[in-house]
Amino acid sequence: MSASTLAEVETLLTPVDEELTQRYPGERAGRQPVHTVYVPADRYHAGLAGEWGAQAAQAVQDAGGMDALLDAVFAATGAPTELAEPIGVKVAAKLAAQPIEDLRIDLEDGYGDHGDAEDDVAVAAGQTLRAELDAGSATPFVGIRFKCFEEPTRARGLRSLDLFLTTLLGSGPLPEGLLLTLPKVTYAAQVQAMVLVCEQLERSHDLTPGRLGFEVQVETPQAVLGPDGAATVARMLHAGQGRVTGLHYGTYDYSASLGIAAAYQSMEHPAADHAKAVMQLAAAGTGVRLSDGSTNVLPVGDPDQVRDAWALHARLVQRSLVRGYYQGWDMHPSQLPSRYAATYVFFRQGMPAAADRLRDYVGQVEGAVLDEPATAKALARYLQRGLDSGAVDEAELQERSGLGAADLTRFLGSR
Repeated sequence: MSASTLAEVETLLTPVDEELTQRYPGERAGRQPVHTVYVPADRYHAGLAGEWGAQAAQAVQDAGGMDALLDAVFAATGAPTELAEPIGVKVAAKLAAQPIEDLRIDLEDGYGDHGDAEDDVAVAAGQTLRAELDAGSATPFVGIRFKCFEEPTRARGLRSLDLFLTTLLGSGPLPEGLLLTLPKVTYAAQVQAMVLVCEQLERSHDLTPGRLGFEVQVETPQAVLGPDGAATVARMLHAGQGRVTGLHYGTYDYSASLGIAAAYQSMEHPAADHAKAVMQLAAAGTGVRLSDGSTNVLPVGDPDQVRDAWALHARLVQRSLVRGYYQGWDMHPSQLPSRYAATYVFFRQGMPAAADRLRDYVGQVEGAVLDEPATAKALARYLQRGLDSGAVDEAELQERSGLGAADLTRFLGSR
C-alpha cells in the first residue's frame, strides 16, 4: 500500500473517526437503577421511600409471606427452587434498606393541572428533597418530571422546573443522581429546546457547563417514526448534544395513541416491542440508557389476586431484562417485591455461566463456548449489573470467576 493511498484513506476517514467517538462513546459508566417510581408531587414527603418499603413488606406478609411471593415469581420466570433462600433474604433486606432506587417527583400526568398552585408544590418538592439529601435519606437517584413542551403546557413546565431547581440549589449542591424527565417528546426541536433550557439554567445558577442532563420519554408515535419515515428518536438523541441520559418508554400513552383498545395495552404488545426495538437501536453505543414502562395490573386485593399480579409483573420484568431493558417503572409499593425478586432471579440464575465464560476468556482457557471480545464485554456488563443491583455479592463473583468489581471496571474500560 503506497503512502499516498494511506494518506487519502486517513483524510477520508478521520472525520468519520471523530464523529463515531462523539456520537457513540459507548456505555455510560456507573450504576443504572433497576426501576423508577413515579409519585405525584403533592404526595411527595420526607420518608416516603421508607414508607413504601414498609408497605411492600406488609403486602408480602398479607399475601402469604415470602414463600408465597417467591412461588409466584418462580412459577412465572421458571427459576430453580434452590435460588429461593438467597433471593428471599435479599428481597427482604432490600425492602428494609433501599426499597426505591430511583424516585421521580411527578408534576405531569400523575399530578395533573392545578394552575398556579403548582408553584407551591414545585417549591415544596425542592425543599423536601433538600431536607432528605441533608439527612441522608434521599433515594440514590431522584428527580422531577415536569410538564411537556407542547404549547398548552410549555410555560408551566418550564416555570416548575426553574422553581424546583432554584429551591434545591438555594441551600446546597445538586445531587449526583439528579434526573430531569422531559415527557411526550414528538420532535427533535423539543430536545434542542431542552438543551437551551439546560444551558440557561447552568448560567443562572453558576453550574458547570454540561452538568444538567435529561431523560426523554417516548410516548407518542411521532417520537418513533417521523413524517419522512426516519426514526425520530435517533434524531432526538443526537439533537441533545450529549445531554440525553435516558429513553423511557410510556406504555399507555403510546398504546392509546395507536388506537389499541385499553384491554390490550401492554408492555408486551407487538406495537410496544416495535417502539422499544427502535429505541434500542437508536441508543446503542451512545451511552443513553433505556427504561421499559409499567404494568397497570397492581398487586392489590385478596391474596390470590396479589399473587397473580406478582406473577404477571415478574414475567414482564424478566421479559424486559432478557431484551436488554434493565430498568422499568413501578407505580405501587406492592410491585416492589416482585420487581426485586424477578431482577435477582435474572442475575443469580445466569451468574454461574456468565462468570465461568468470562473467567475462561480472561484466562485464555478453551471452554465450552468460544466468545468474541464484544461478547466478553457483554458478560462483564451483565455481571456488573448483577453486582450493582444487589443480586450478586462480590465475594460470590470472586469465588466463581476470580474477578472482583475492580477487575470488571478495568475490563469494561479496555478497548
